[in-house]
Amino acid sequence: MNVAEHHKARIRKVCEFIQHNLDDAISLEQLSAVAGCSKFHFHRIFQSFMGVSTMQFVQLSRMKRASFRLAFEPERSITDIAFEASFESSEAFSRAFLRWFGQTPSQFRSCPEWQSWYAHYEFHPPINGDKPMEITIVDFNEQPVALIEHRGHPQRVLETAARFIAWRKETGLSPVNKSDTFGIPYRDPVNTPEEEFRFEICGTHAGEVPENSYGVKAGLIPAGRCAVARHHGSHDRISETVYYLYRQWLPSSGEELRDFPCFFHYLNLIHEVDECELMTDIYLPLK
Repeated sequence: MNVAEHHKARIRKVCEFIQHNLDDAISLEQLSAVAGCSKFHFHRIFQSFMGVSTMQFVQLSRMKRASFRLAFEPERSITDIAFEASFESSEAFSRAFLRWFGQTPSQFRSCPEWQSWYAHYEFHPPINGDKPMEITIVDFNEQPVALIEHRGHPQRVLETAARFIAWRKETGLSPVNKSDTFGIPYRDPVNTPEEEFRFEICGTHAGEVPENSYGVKAGLIPAGRCAVARHHGSHDRISETVYYLYRQWLPSSGEELRDFPCFFHYLNLIHEVDECELMTDIYLPLK
């Protein structure tokens, strides 16, 4: 392993440690020990790769979880969210949130500006490369769904997701605790003009979908053979698993693709668990 790869491995280990310990006190000395590197050097190595300091990354990670709490868990008070994010008061939390994102927690809860919010999370921890993954082939049964279509910038998908959540809560149809949730990206967000990007958010639902102001309608995920890989962790890095399927697994599998996009089955959701605990099954449709 060369020096650069050695540093990447250290940073990856530290990022994973932070994500799994957001509720604990975290110090630079502790993170340096996790990395196996002198604290006098590690913070500079970390910032050179990530663009933020180690302690800024800790705070941003806590703020990210707090943002999802604000947007998708209206029953949680801002004070409780502030304490969970390791602030001593809601006032200190509000000041820090405004400084980072340009909105107070109350403003973000009412109308989150997701695009400007995303700008603070455009760093990505180093990855392990194309490490082997367990791939299974299954027969996927036809699945009737209720769906909402997102068109536009990929960073605004969460706005559309919020509308779908609101529809679920208002109507009681496709309840999140009793239904499966899927996402269908029709284009790769990396190389698609934002006006052409299309993503469908779906919840299992059999029967009609009454006309509504949210734009939710009935749809269908077709039956067929699929290769399945499980992605662990942030949805921001789901493309790593998708690319593994296309780049590593498919060429050596002898399989051919079916005329339907890959799709995601969200086994849990961002407002239910911490980001590091997310699990998503990625389906690649095969002939």
